[in-house]
Amino acid sequence: MENTGKKCAFFGHRKINATAKLKERLTGEIERLIVQNGVSVFLFGSRSEFDDLCYQTVTVLQEKYPHIQRVAYPCKSEYAYVKGAQDKVKTAQNLQKYGFTYQEYEQVIRLERLYSAGKASYVERNQEMLTQSDFVIFYYDEEYTPKAKSASAKSGTKLVYEYALQKKTPIINIFTRE
Repeated sequence: MENTGKKCAFFGHRKINATAKLKERLTGEIERLIVQNGVSVFLFGSRSEFDDLCYQTVTVLQEKYPHIQRVAYPCKSEYAYVKGAQDKVKTAQNLQKYGFTYQEYEQVIRLERLYSAGKASYVERNQEMLTQSDFVIFYYDEEYTPKAKSASAKSGTKLVYEYALQKKTPIINIFTRE
């Protein structure tokens, strides 16, 4: 299913404060991109709370704008919680054992190089998604510090935000302190 419209990717922290105000702002920004900027393809990466909120919002907007599409960019190290499984199920191969599919998306882009990138797969996937995008919507808190083992660890959202600045991709950051 090929769509030649403009593209928008979503990136944000795993945990967000999903207030009514945030949801309203996100819906408004996505709708503005559809109506005023010709965006019809929305790119999704990991299963963070922000991605989930964006996915839900785009899915609702599909009722009003049926031409828009959702595209998944899975990584080998992706995980999900599967009903009936004891713990979170890791890796795309194991998800398939539980019958998990990406069928809720209109398209799934599987980049083979991401399946051998190890821990860097998220960084490479995010950079690929950003490179394919005309716009990017972030939930990025500059004061966010990841719960990592090393003090030098950087948030994946921060890394892709810096990459977006470098690439001069139009950024819409919907994070606000309330």
